[in-house]
Amino acid sequence: MSCRRPEVPDRNAHGLMQPRIPIATPKAARNGARVKANAVAPEGVYLPNNNVFTPAMRSPGYVQMSTAAAITLGIMKGMMHRCECTRCLNLLLTYPEGCRANCAYCGLARHREAERDYADRNFIRVDWPAVPLAQAIDIVARDGAKSPFHRMCISMITHPKSDADTVTVLRAWTDRIDPKTIPVSILSNPTTMEREDVERLHGLGADIFTVALDAATPELFDRTRGKGVQSPHSWKKYWDILMDAREVFGPRKFGAHIIVGMGETEHDVLSLVQRLVDLGGHSHLFCFFPEKGSLMDHLPATPRDQWRRVQLARYLIDYRGVRVEHMKFDGEGRVADYGLASAELEEIIDAGTAFRTSGCPGKFADDVSACDRPYGDSPPSDIASFPFAPNRGDIRKIRKQLRIVEERQRGPGTDTDVVEQRG
Repeated sequence: MSCRRPEVPDRNAHGLMQPRIPIATPKAARNGARVKANAVAPEGVYLPNNNVFTPAMRSPGYVQMSTAAAITLGIMKGMMHRCECTRCLNLLLTYPEGCRANCAYCGLARHREAERDYADRNFIRVDWPAVPLAQAIDIVARDGAKSPFHRMCISMITHPKSDADTVTVLRAWTDRIDPKTIPVSILSNPTTMEREDVERLHGLGADIFTVALDAATPELFDRTRGKGVQSPHSWKKYWDILMDAREVFGPRKFGAHIIVGMGETEHDVLSLVQRLVDLGGHSHLFCFFPEKGSLMDHLPATPRDQWRRVQLARYLIDYRGVRVEHMKFDGEGRVADYGLASAELEEIIDAGTAFRTSGCPGKFADDVSACDRPYGDSPPSDIASFPFAPNRGDIRKIRKQLRIVEERQRGPGTDTDVVEQRG
């Protein structure tokens, strides 16, 4: 038996992580009706929830960006806790109609139409100011090689114009900024894409192509992104486009996002990570956090021990050549052994890189992401993904959170006994 107190859950179990059923939106609020009826012309930068009517902003003329990116770009004042904002400029397409998908964990989801206009919705815990695309490009082009950004990413949404506008944004960027200086990633929307779209983006200079699978299994995908929440996405379509990206962009130039803690087991996640590595791709992990206003905002964030085990194991698979088959798992799918010698494992934990935000690489190292998303999946008081190198105090906290378990056989023919070992 485990020595863990039964009242302290160490994982978000499948039965617990059930989204609410979306409520039908009144007709008067659908498809950005309020914004289009008010028809307020945009003027420069728009800050969400600014006690004015939301302007009718559309890509490609306008894009949204995270608060951290806006601070880094210099169009907002502010500071980020313990870090120099962000090294990735994420440009999110925007329309009054918003994203037409209904992902259960997302603040941008369609079911929020009656509650909040699209450009005012929170996403990965923060506001996303809307900025004229030309203004953003001007600032980055002016800085040139001295830009603080290591990478730019165009984030598509589910909208009829998203594919064409992504091409326009990419062309506008590469006309002014050499992608060799600041490489470009595409966070795709497979639901509206075909192989030709993937090929076109690659031909225009995009460097990396990612697909936000988010859910680790087909069943969870359908429950949180598909029919279960009246959303148009399908596991098969996402994998079709991911396979197209594999062939078009090539090894190490494609990958998938995975959210940990939505009801899957650790074995589920790490099997998917291994599958991506075997295909030649990368995995980018996110820690589930209950986004305010989402259909899962009533559910618990991923327990830190579950998250740390998966972070460490994923790093070993992606960067240290360990395979999921080398690892051992307990009866509930938790990592029980990492398949690595203790001394080497301790060295990797102490280095801290395994616990940094995972994403497309920057200019420092292959295993250090440019897309550091400061506090996108946790508050600064309890950091999940470190947007900077953890210091000694951080590593001590990680060790307390990282409950490394091992299997102890009680004898022939007996059940496996799992005990905790704390660093």
